[in-house]
Amino acid sequence: MKSRKRLEKIADTVTRSESKNSALSRLNGFLEIFDKEDEVLVMISADPDALASALAVKRLLRYRVQNVTIGYPNEIRRMNNLELVKRLKIPIERLHTLKLNDYSKRILLDSQPLHLPCFEKIEFDAVIDHHPVTADWDAKFIDIRPNYGATSSIMVEYLRAAGIKPSVALATALFYGIKVDTQNFEKSALLADGISFRYLFNIANLNLVRKFELTDMRRSELKYFKAALNDLKVRKGKAFVHVGRVWSPDILVIIADFLNHVDQFSWVIVSGVHGERLVVIMRCDGYRKNAGNFAVRTFGKFGVAGGHREAARAELPLKSLDMVENSEFTTQTLIKL
Repeated sequence: MKSRKRLEKIADTVTRSESKNSALSRLNGFLEIFDKEDEVLVMISADPDALASALAVKRLLRYRVQNVTIGYPNEIRRMNNLELVKRLKIPIERLHTLKLNDYSKRILLDSQPLHLPCFEKIEFDAVIDHHPVTADWDAKFIDIRPNYGATSSIMVEYLRAAGIKPSVALATALFYGIKVDTQNFEKSALLADGISFRYLFNIANLNLVRKFELTDMRRSELKYFKAALNDLKVRKGKAFVHVGRVWSPDILVIIADFLNHVDQFSWVIVSGVHGERLVVIMRCDGYRKNAGNFAVRTFGKFGVAGGHREAARAELPLKSLDMVENSEFTTQTLIKL
């Protein structure tokens, strides 16, 4: 309970303070936790916003610590993200190949300790994020701003407060991170996101950004679209489909975003099995609806669930689902959950 009160107090304070002085104050608070001898591990769940934010932290700490390593637990399979990492030469390493004890400071970006099982037992020195606040964890430095559209926007404020002009590569990554997480500002965002976006516009390589956006699917993934369209079920404006076993949950996101463009679908709920988990992706128009709340209410009892007003996700261990032994999970099963 104590950590929850602290988190809520910090999140509320940070969200309400947006002046240049407060940006400098937050930056100084962040930098104060580091020593010159520190080996720093930045942990992310690799997506454009997280990757860009990690690059920004690496730049902020360049002359302040011994070294900064970026580690990620998830295999990067989305073509856009692979293209981003390749083109910008982002130095990242799989988390399971790194020894946590080799690092004196640990940072979590664009996520919170309870968002992924692999983060739960790690003690973080700093957590910077823009998702809704979760409880029952703590850190020396916390900057959580749920009203921001992207963590990249927060990092732009840090860079500007530090008097650092980002390189073209860093600006391109941050620009793309904001673009993706705000869905071109179609999702909820603040003026602060727009200010950061406009600042980066004159520095970023927009041709590269366009390349990232266009490179989003493999030919082999078209079979999942076929399965989704063949088994799509609609109930009172809610579109449901279970795609089956997928080689990457990212294809579920692509299918959900595609179906979200269809007329008369007020909700889109797409699921698939990856490993030993059921992954559920939710999309809605956000008008008198909240996908994040829906995810927690519907799937929270089975596993990890949450998200924003327009988009949410749940990851549920198959063994947690109350299913008849040897029965197959189907679209009908998804509807009944």
